Amino acid sequence: MVVKRILTFSEDELCEPKTLRRREWIVTNGLGGYASGTISGVITRRYHGYLIAALPNPYGRTVMLNNLLESVNTSDDIVCQLTAEERMESALQPQGACHLSDFSLELGLPIWRYQVEGGTIEKRVMLRYRQNTVDIRYRLLDGGPLTLVLQPCMHFHPQNQALAAELTPTYTMTISDGVMAVTSPPQLFHLSFVVEAAPSISREFVSQASVLREVVYREEADRGYPYRQDLWSPGRYQIALKKGESCALIASTEPGEIVSALSSADAWESELGRRRLRTGLAQKKAQDQISSELVLAADQFIIAPVARTVDAVRIHARGDEMRSVIAGYHWFTDWGRDTMISLEGLTLLTGRFTEARWILRTFASYLRDGLIPNMFPEGEEQARYNTADATLWFFHALDRYLKYTKDRTTLLLLLPQLMQIVDCHLVGTRFGIGVDLEDGLLRQGTAEYPLTWMDAKVDDWIVTPRRGKAVEINALWYNALRHLEVWCREEGLHDVSKRYGVFAQRAKQSFNHRFWCEEQGYCFDVVDGEGGDDASCRPNQLLAISLGYPVLVRSRWERVLRVVMDRLLTPVGLRTLAPDDPKYEPQYFGDLRARDAAYHQGTVWPWLLGAFVDAFVKTFPQRRLEARSFVEGVIPTLNDGGVGTVSEIFDASEPFLPRGCISQAWSVAEVLRAWVLTAP
Repeated sequence: MVVKRILTFSEDELCEPKTLRRREWIVTNGLGGYASGTISGVITRRYHGYLIAALPNPYGRTVMLNNLLESVNTSDDIVCQLTAEERMESALQPQGACHLSDFSLELGLPIWRYQVEGGTIEKRVMLRYRQNTVDIRYRLLDGGPLTLVLQPCMHFHPQNQALAAELTPTYTMTISDGVMAVTSPPQLFHLSFVVEAAPSISREFVSQASVLREVVYREEADRGYPYRQDLWSPGRYQIALKKGESCALIASTEPGEIVSALSSADAWESELGRRRLRTGLAQKKAQDQISSELVLAADQFIIAPVARTVDAVRIHARGDEMRSVIAGYHWFTDWGRDTMISLEGLTLLTGRFTEARWILRTFASYLRDGLIPNMFPEGEEQARYNTADATLWFFHALDRYLKYTKDRTTLLLLLPQLMQIVDCHLVGTRFGIGVDLEDGLLRQGTAEYPLTWMDAKVDDWIVTPRRGKAVEINALWYNALRHLEVWCREEGLHDVSKRYGVFAQRAKQSFNHRFWCEEQGYCFDVVDGEGGDDASCRPNQLLAISLGYPVLVRSRWERVLRVVMDRLLTPVGLRTLAPDDPKYEPQYFGDLRARDAAYHQGTVWPWLLGAFVDAFVKTFPQRRLEARSFVEGVIPTLNDGGVGTVSEIFDASEPFLPRGCISQAWSVAEVLRAWVLTAP
């Protein structure tokens, strides 16, 4: 089976740049680095570029090669632009889109085909695995001869840094033995270029430094950020191609001996083989066309972090490898909550059991005061622990890992830390996280931090504070207690097991007494909150049914499912708030304040489909195949937003446009898992 997705475009679509700008592509390198842009070739985000390198702290991910202006000169001196910049002084439109005949993903790698005067040009982009090296290949499929002109453009900057129009510092360029190198003083960043082609193919580099003034980044403007930036170019490559001939432009931050270890052709063959292996190792039910695409999308998120070198040394010393999960591209780093929710879909369904173990052990090594990290900030050494649920999701992830692997050795290694986690929660730990001794329920919250997954915050405004006893936190708490009770009993720790069982039973009794809202027929979202009990209709209550040990009594499941289906379910995921709530926001757009006001106040999250399908199948086991229909609506979105992957969020009302990150780990993982779970 060839894992391929092909997009073709009507003449009207090619003449309307917005349709191609809205579709984006991404390729990653297993380090957290990536290449990404729009199908049209116009860069619209500060995160777009052909090489965003994953560099050690304090730099973090850094935009190194912002764009590549591509054009073709025919033998009749006709110039055809394949890509162009949109700039303030000329309001330039992306002329290259008019030449685009189709765009496709083959084994997850992007391919463009351009029909120009005198021939058809094919372009492919790949990042070498575990390298900050981009390999861009061109081939003249028919026609010719043609001269391909490639003009690199750059403005080195940390990917999360707001765009600065002025080009500082200055850049220097040197050429030696066919390698062109660009350096920004004082020797902070270094990017090398080389063109690979057959000896018979004529090519030259025309040194002509120039500055492209005020390039416009439209997505940044729409999001309320600075949106203009100057780009510097050292000159242009001119490569003469005849029919059937190909060439490659390679750009890298790696030492020369690493880049030259593989030719471009060998590097491509190696990467294609690696991707075939990824799809071949997946579980049998995850090997259909859609599943295979999602398996390749899942591969984007599993990384060997290069930023935290000291931590990597410490982890290597005990015989493990450091592995983590990027929560989403472009701007997220690795997050504890997202990692644990995503573990099954990203690693276990895909046959990556060893990496699953390394991920669990990596996060366990960061355990502090009974908490695993919420996230690792870009370019910083210290993790942040401001989360009430990531640590509890760790128990769920470990349970799923054990179900697939039966790896009791890892369980025994982690068991003391699991008991430490629960004991810290029982006596109380950071951020007000601790058990209320009066009812055995877990409370959390401080005025400074939102601690649940509904964590939008703008300045001092926490949009959905949810301080108190949140429904999903207590579902996760009960689930963790039951897992630990069973694991301790299985390892012969009977007294300890009984102790955790007592806490679990008390939490369940209190949960069903305190959280059930008989008037509404569903669970309160928060009890003992700042404003009392919160009866907002939200999807968080699904975890009281979907987890391995459901805390909600069985007789109430169907009523909850009916409410969720009637008020929250959409074709692409679940709304975070029912539409009849006065706080409901149907669309996610505008500046940061406007976006975060909608982030958890209606906006649809596809990752919640996993919990919903689990709850539906448990509640209606005879209707398992029917549950496939709840996932099918996401599949067409693989052609929109991030092509071949699943976006972070969608608008809460039709046409349910993709928003947020173009590729999100738990979106991909839970859609894949739900797709496989509901397979015929």
